[in-house]
Amino acid sequence: MPIENLGHEYEFEPQFGLPERLPSDEFIVWQGSPDVAALASSAFHIKKLAIYFALLIIACAWPALEEGAGVMAVLLSVKWIAPLALVGLGSVWMLAFMTSRTTVYTLTNKRVVMRLGIVFTVSFNLPLKQVAAADVGLLKGGFGDITLALKGSDRIAWVHLWPSVRPWRLTKPEPTLRAIPQVQMVSEKLRDAWTQATGLAANATPSDEATSSKTHQLQVSLT
Repeated sequence: MPIENLGHEYEFEPQFGLPERLPSDEFIVWQGSPDVAALASSAFHIKKLAIYFALLIIACAWPALEEGAGVMAVLLSVKWIAPLALVGLGSVWMLAFMTSRTTVYTLTNKRVVMRLGIVFTVSFNLPLKQVAAADVGLLKGGFGDITLALKGSDRIAWVHLWPSVRPWRLTKPEPTLRAIPQVQMVSEKLRDAWTQATGLAANATPSDEATSSKTHQLQVSLT
């Protein structure tokens, strides 16, 4: 089963999150979508953007504050940057919200299907037998990312997967289930499904470097 790009408008999909009904010997193990807040923070970096705008507002207001100007003068000094900050942060949050609403990840006993796209919706079919390894990144609140390293020469363009892709892996894009809830549980289901589909044993091998980092990593070796 090769990696496929199955274009499909999700409003007309015969089965939620899937471009076609599953065959009789295939069933859904898990299905979910990114959490809006976790996605906005991890993929769209909205917290860093908020800090950036806050520093800009302080920089614009500082001369007036230093001179002991009144409230009105301070407000006038940030009359352009404050609305811009609100529009920028609101736009990023809306992008995260729309991405979350239109993205569906499905794990079956044979493959991972990623339904992506806000305007033009496409589905990517990733057979479990072509998954070489999975990398689990833990976020706050039990959310996390699961990155899939694929075997073979088939490639999906990085821009077609974004933001459901590992950052900065442009030459060899790695599809990523972003900001999903109960990521540890999902990684265990993925491991079990991969083992059953391939007949091979899968192992979890935490890395020392990741254990000491703020975003913990669980290397799930599937080879």
